Amino acid sequence: MRVLFWGTPGFATPPLRALLGEGFDVVGVVTQPDRPRGRSRSILVPSPVKEIALQEGVPVLQPERPRGPEFMAQVRELEPDISVVVAYGHILPLAVIELPPMGTLNIHASLLPALRGAGPIQAAIRQGLSETGVTIMRMVPALDAGPVLLRTPTPIMENESYGELQQRLAELGALALMEALALLSVGAIEEEQQDDAMATYAPKVEREDTRVDWTLPADDVARTIRAYDPKPGAFTTVRDTTVKLFGARPEQHDTAVPGDILHCDGSGILVACGRDAVRVSYVHPEGRRRLAAQEWLNGRGVALGERLGL
Repeated sequence: MRVLFWGTPGFATPPLRALLGEGFDVVGVVTQPDRPRGRSRSILVPSPVKEIALQEGVPVLQPERPRGPEFMAQVRELEPDISVVVAYGHILPLAVIELPPMGTLNIHASLLPALRGAGPIQAAIRQGLSETGVTIMRMVPALDAGPVLLRTPTPIMENESYGELQQRLAELGALALMEALALLSVGAIEEEQQDDAMATYAPKVEREDTRVDWTLPADDVARTIRAYDPKPGAFTTVRDTTVKLFGARPEQHDTAVPGDILHCDGSGILVACGRDAVRVSYVHPEGRRRLAAQEWLNGRGVALGERLGL
């Protein structure tokens, strides 16, 4: 089976490594162009997917947009039987989706039709779901609406962060992809149409989504912080400074003014919420390095009794 792989970030690397490790003929990789990094923005850095492709000698295509006669000609020359898309970063036009004889598959990090869209992992944590998973689906022009080949569920662990869950789902997606391709190759998959009436959505995360509302119950505040840990980081404000927060867990506590810093020790600062409190282990004040929360307080970046969110 000749596979054309589409992907860009680290989340896409386990499925690519699985394809290569299981002996699939990966005829090419399509990934986003190298992007500038660092303070000077002068160094172009390849995507994690490109780095693997170069190591394995796989041809790489990096169009600004996956369309146009020249790009389509390049894809045709690779003669893929099937395309596999994992967090590529652009919407594919119908001509690209339908070019391989076996079509185009996608790994989506939710149990579709739940949480269609760009932010399913963050949404699953923020909504307090007990279970999520990955779905292997056939791509169609509508957003995450194609027929389902395979779903693989997994529980969301207590206090699990976005980064931790994302890594687990990336590995789970690789395993699910191998199973789906094996079943597809022998005609043993009955594709299931999604029920659009059951669909929910998880749009792209915007900055305001990551602001901490201390008036919410502690469970909700902790989930907000975990849903964006490590990137982009949930934030609050203090002394006209933006501070990102990491490593949150709720704790029972008597009623206090939401946002007040109640206590600090080696395990972090305890902050009052609308009900109970949240302990935060690490902070990243704007313009500084990431710190243990106690180090931040000892350095007088904040004080006991001070209120966050002002």
